[in-house]
Amino acid sequence: MASPRIIMKLTVVAARKEPGDVLVIDVKHPRKSLLPPFEPGSHVDVHLPDGKVRQYSLCGDPVDLSHYTIAVKREQAGRGGSAWIHETVAVGSTLPVSAPRNHFPLEVGQGPAVLLAGGIGITPIVAMARVMERLGKPYELHYFTRSRTLTPLLSVTEQALDASNVGLHFDDEPETRQDLESLLSRRSADAQLYYCGPPGFMAAVDRAAAHWPDGTVHFEAFQPPERDDGPPEPFTIELRDGTVVPVAADTSALTALRAAGVLLMASCENGVCGTCECGMLEGQPIHQDAVLSKEARAHRFIPCISRATGVLRLDL
Repeated sequence: MASPRIIMKLTVVAARKEPGDVLVIDVKHPRKSLLPPFEPGSHVDVHLPDGKVRQYSLCGDPVDLSHYTIAVKREQAGRGGSAWIHETVAVGSTLPVSAPRNHFPLEVGQGPAVLLAGGIGITPIVAMARVMERLGKPYELHYFTRSRTLTPLLSVTEQALDASNVGLHFDDEPETRQDLESLLSRRSADAQLYYCGPPGFMAAVDRAAAHWPDGTVHFEAFQPPERDDGPPEPFTIELRDGTVVPVAADTSALTALRAAGVLLMASCENGVCGTCECGMLEGQPIHQDAVLSKEARAHRFIPCISRATGVLRLDL
């Protein structure tokens, strides 16, 4: 289970619109000159006035801790958080922001990093590319969007990074298109793959990289994968002490556990942040999250969204 995170009341010092209906926001601490350090791939929680919590990747330079930078895409079909930020946040606003957390870490080794971003998924990826470039490590970044005119953080990507390491791929410019299957068909020795983007892009990369060895593919998703299965079925959770917790078809495992007196932290409650992650001892889970790696799914569970068949024993 994740530990509580410090919540800081940060001041918005810059806010600018980017293509693709994206608002880029810089926040600083009103008294301290430096914010808590972060590694590329980290995200923060932004706490909204109505109690909602949203996670946003830090897309600034990890060596510059004078401020944090986040980019918020307005989601017309979202749950209202991005709309509130776009309509309300301006220079001088105060935002309650958590200390950074990272479940999408960059492993800087001797081998090259292959960085793939789809749309707003560029936010954690550009921070990774900055670090790889600064350390003189080999990498290639491929950024996929519908059109150059709809591409957020394009100027940052072009100005901050060596163009020879960056491929820009636009659907409406045939000469720039890149087939994912071809791109990932061969893996250089010791290469690591990192990718982030919307559900369709994530699914396409997952298919194209299915042959990559375990432990070499890393991802972060902003939305859970689309599901076409039937209505949920009830199941049972068993705790370490033998306590049995029934989970009704219309109830999440997280809700059932809390009702049974199990104290579990949670944030997004949508399977994308990993805050409620816990250990799994035995059973047949139905993983529906966008957090756990293939390796982690053998022994970890995200109770806010995932379910199970029969009895699931959790390490709680």
